[in-house]
Amino acid sequence: MRKHSSMKKFSMEPFFRHGFLMLVVAFTLIPIFFTLATSLKLFRDIISGSLWFTPTLVNYQRLFDPAQSNFLRLTANSLIIATGTMAIVLVIASLAAYSLSRFPWRPLWSGLLLGTILFIHMLPPVTFLGPFYLIARSLNIYDTVLAVMMGQIVLNLPTATWILLDFFADIPKELEEAAMVDGANRFQSLTQVLIPIIQPGIAAAGALAFIFSWRDFLFALTLTSTPRGMNIPVGIAGFVTEYSIRYGEMAAGAFFAMVPALLMVAFAQRYIIKGLTLGALKG
Repeated sequence: MRKHSSMKKFSMEPFFRHGFLMLVVAFTLIPIFFTLATSLKLFRDIISGSLWFTPTLVNYQRLFDPAQSNFLRLTANSLIIATGTMAIVLVIASLAAYSLSRFPWRPLWSGLLLGTILFIHMLPPVTFLGPFYLIARSLNIYDTVLAVMMGQIVLNLPTATWILLDFFADIPKELEEAAMVDGANRFQSLTQVLIPIIQPGIAAAGALAFIFSWRDFLFALTLTSTPRGMNIPVGIAGFVTEYSIRYGEMAAGAFFAMVPALLMVAFAQRYIIKGLTLGALKG
């Protein structure tokens, strides 16, 4: 009986489930390892497609050599765009979410505002290219990081607002009222009481805004024309010329561009998951 019951409890389901997850992970990691391997190859090894090669850092040396590449300038531009967009989006989204969750808005106006935010989020990014191009030209900020940041702020603001709105709504109003009874004004209660409580939401919204701005290609390609305002994705595409393709430098630049995004995801992974699923769990 014992043998029969132990055999009955045995199930193949965990093996299939874990095997499927391992296949998904391998499918995700293979392009990363392929990019890393290509970045460590000489041009002749890349063309031959050989799996056995002597690793070299020559592609990274060429990539970061100012005499051969503008990659350092592009990296600085990407950092400015990503961090600047993240900071501005968090400030505006925090104030907007706080206002919508705390102030006595009429249902019509709050619904209209939330619907507008959702509508902007649903629009394809290419819809904004023409207007932003004309605005950048009229403001004389074309081919600068400010023009790219302008587009990224509009794209990332709806997501951050929705995430922080759910976090603010979870905080009891009595906590803020108690702080105001103790002498704090509304701004102090926001910055000293509520903001520390919703730090996971801020981390999630900030990480998403940083990652989406860091990997932007469409706006950077449209609103810039020289390394003065370009970012890393546009610079990597520039390695493809009419007469040659610099495969090694492309792979080195692509792998280097992955590192900040991977670090950001590793740092704020559980906050990102919580921020994206909070609204679904509420429903």
